[in-house]
Amino acid sequence: LTRERSVTLCKRLYREPKILPCLHTFCSDCIAQLEPFSVSSRCPAVEAGDRPAVTVTVLCPDCDSEVDIPPSGPAGLSTDHLALDEVFLETLVTNGPLGCDLCGEGNAESRCEVCSVNLCEFCCQAHRRQKRTASHSIQGLDELKSRGRLCRPVLCSFHPGQELRLFCQPCDLPVCLECAATLHRDHRCCPAHDVIDRHGDRIRELVTARLRPRLERLEESLQKVEVSQEALQARVEATANEVRAFARGYASAVEAHCLSLLRHLEELRVQRRNQLHLQRAQLQQALLDVRGGVEFAERLLSCGSDAEILSAKGVTLRRLTSLAEGSYDPHPATVAPDDGSGICFMSREPAGEVEGYPVVGVINSNTVDVSKCTIEGEGLQRGREGQQGHFTLVCRDSAGEQVARGGDQVLVSVIHKEKKNCTVETTVVDNNDGSYGVSYTPIEPGTYSVWVCVKAQHVKGSPFILNVKRKFRHHSGTFHCCSFCSSGGAKEARCGCPGTMPGGFKGCGHNHKGHPGKPHWSCCGSTVEQSECLPQSVLAAVSPRGHLRTVEL
Repeated sequence: LTRERSVTLCKRLYREPKILPCLHTFCSDCIAQLEPFSVSSRCPAVEAGDRPAVTVTVLCPDCDSEVDIPPSGPAGLSTDHLALDEVFLETLVTNGPLGCDLCGEGNAESRCEVCSVNLCEFCCQAHRRQKRTASHSIQGLDELKSRGRLCRPVLCSFHPGQELRLFCQPCDLPVCLECAATLHRDHRCCPAHDVIDRHGDRIRELVTARLRPRLERLEESLQKVEVSQEALQARVEATANEVRAFARGYASAVEAHCLSLLRHLEELRVQRRNQLHLQRAQLQQALLDVRGGVEFAERLLSCGSDAEILSAKGVTLRRLTSLAEGSYDPHPATVAPDDGSGICFMSREPAGEVEGYPVVGVINSNTVDVSKCTIEGEGLQRGREGQQGHFTLVCRDSAGEQVARGGDQVLVSVIHKEKKNCTVETTVVDNNDGSYGVSYTPIEPGTYSVWVCVKAQHVKGSPFILNVKRKFRHHSGTFHCCSFCSSGGAKEARCGCPGTMPGGFKGCGHNHKGHPGKPHWSCCGSTVEQSECLPQSVLAAVSPRGHLRTVEL
């Protein structure tokens, strides 16, 4: 991530270019204007009173790396001589104005490659006449432009005019002859051409053996990342288009579904309104007929003589009987059964697909008709003491179809017909599909009355008759041939049959007195394996002599 910083660069040709430790080149003045990232004192003072050397760290404007500036400032950085040559060649190529570096008046026509100065014609002749510079190589600017590169010596910054021809190995620096004789006189200095192979090979080895393969891997990885970015962008755009197309299609499907629901709702309104209008007309006509019959009968009874009443009795009774047995009951519960309360919108109910898109939301128009409701399951007719019974109430509409919703008020009561204070707790579970599961557990045998009501009205057949049988008595013994065999010859083993054995045995044995002659239950003596265990009261009431015959029966 790039750190936020304020960088001021001249954006012009290099002037005194310096190389940062990250190998990026900038003007010395531009480096000096960089905002310090951090300041540290790394070298302690040598003598008392001396200030410690301060190292300033800045951020490279190109790669954003943290680089250290020497205590001497940008001047302590290495000079980029190649950049100087490129600046000079750029000026030549662009035909920029080059003045004489010595006199400053004439236009430069040549350049001293030793002194790195541009010379006009007069200064060029003077430069060749002077003994000190007579041996310098002077090239014309047009020739330099045609060659496209410069071949000039690198001069010493401490001794101008002195070329850096030696290399100080202890200091690891190129030096001139005067530096070798003064500043580095005790150091081992070798000609630059003797050590260039060793140092150049080291740089070349790093580049060739390590950095060049890494560069290729980085380029390959970067290319893959760029390809992945392009593929990602293309995929995201394609997916976004799919999402937009889906949203448009789904919105269209939802709108179409909404219009369909509204049309269906309007059809229901018209249908129910017509039904109510028809019912209203029929009720009004029935009301007129009943009122007319009642008024005629009351007038006949109040104003007519005996002969008049008896003469009109036949036609009057036939009419009144016909009106009394009419199909329209004036009871409020049946006057207007459909008030629209059964119409509801179920927002989460699946509604199939519209234009290939799944939609939800249906209008439920089913109204429960209590007379058409049905009950399923044997738990409504018979039950067993202590065992849970079940049956299902299915609410249906006037057409006999099961309603597709729940939420109706369902009441179920189970009351003993003989013991009015004996009621059974019931549980009603709404299955939310028009069916209701009912469960109960009777605690006493007998006949019960089951009331099943929907919206405070009895369903057809209610109250129902429920017969609850007593609890099934399971056998507690063993179904065996005799107690002697089943117990392994134990004398204390007993059996419910009247069989006995001599020798102190308390149970029965084969071919002994009282043995039933077939397998039987050890608890009650019953010879039927799939049977109910006989109670002790029955066993006690049967005499030992007739016990075997009773079990057989």
